[in-house]
Amino acid sequence: MARTLPDILRCDWPVEETTPPPATAQALERAAAILRHGGLVAIPTETVYGLAADALDAEAVAGIFRAKGRPASNPLIVHVSDAAMARSLAASWPAAAAAIAARFWPGPVTVVVPRGPRIPDIVTAGGPTVALRCPDHRLARRLIETAGTPLAAPSANRSEAVSPTTAHHVLAGLGDRVALILDGGPCGQGIESTVVDCTTVPPRILRPGPLSRAAIEAVVGGSVEWLAAADSGTDHAVRSPGQQPRHYAPRTPLELSAEAARRGAELLDSGSRVGLVTTAVDDPATRALASRRELVVVPMPNDPAAYARLLYATLHALDQRALDRIVVATPPDTEAWQAVRDRLVRAATPPL
Repeated sequence: MARTLPDILRCDWPVEETTPPPATAQALERAAAILRHGGLVAIPTETVYGLAADALDAEAVAGIFRAKGRPASNPLIVHVSDAAMARSLAASWPAAAAAIAARFWPGPVTVVVPRGPRIPDIVTAGGPTVALRCPDHRLARRLIETAGTPLAAPSANRSEAVSPTTAHHVLAGLGDRVALILDGGPCGQGIESTVVDCTTVPPRILRPGPLSRAAIEAVVGGSVEWLAAADSGTDHAVRSPGQQPRHYAPRTPLELSAEAARRGAELLDSGSRVGLVTTAVDDPATRALASRRELVVVPMPNDPAAYARLLYATLHALDQRALDRIVVATPPDTEAWQAVRDRLVRAATPPL
């Protein structure tokens, strides 16, 4: 028997209004009912769209793993409506987590803290810690309040694929694997949250994201470490999602190149159709390729935050162009570009 595709419900909520309009309130009630009955709902956040289930219902959370084809060893982030809900899910609340939540929540930062007894094993991949975030999106927080439960919500896409930043990205990636999609418009940040392990001294960034290390150091009152590449596959890897070598990858093979225009020319000369993603559209080598019919050039901003907002949408769009290869000019190796570089390096890693 054929399964039907999910409804996409547009959820408008003007910034000047404190309560959602009736149609949006009805959509939230419908989504909450699905969540209470163990179903999956795709929800907007300021980072990417999430595939949500009741975080306290192990069988509902198992549905996330089945829908995404996600390995059980990859833990989930639990989304909460406020810091009080977060603290109710933790065995303890480290000072670093308290400082980060007080300053940056709601916002694109996740804290890893000791796991409390209410969290099922499946959420944390059996580990002793849980990752918690309060999203800076009114629809997501209102849904958590309406459903009356925290929500486990990884990105709403198949495992290893490009994360969705629009409702239609979700539909294209998951199809009938999700019961309902709430459309809150394009995501404002465009990449996943910064994840900070607050159980270590000093705290450690497990996944770079929109919030910088400098901003975190300013509120925790001391240094914050990066997760070293050499630590991959250790205990740190199971505390946070986004640690797999291959992740955020389009269907079209992607490669990074310090000489993207030259590499693009080589591929074109070999008969390939190429997408070239670069900030250097006025570079003579890039302009020399402009007339090549088998080339799609995508200009990107020089600002890392603006680049991040466009990154996944750009990869989704290029995947629709029947290209043989996507070549991305390697971003600067600076801390400001760390999150973008992280996503692109993982996207360029070949499948096992």
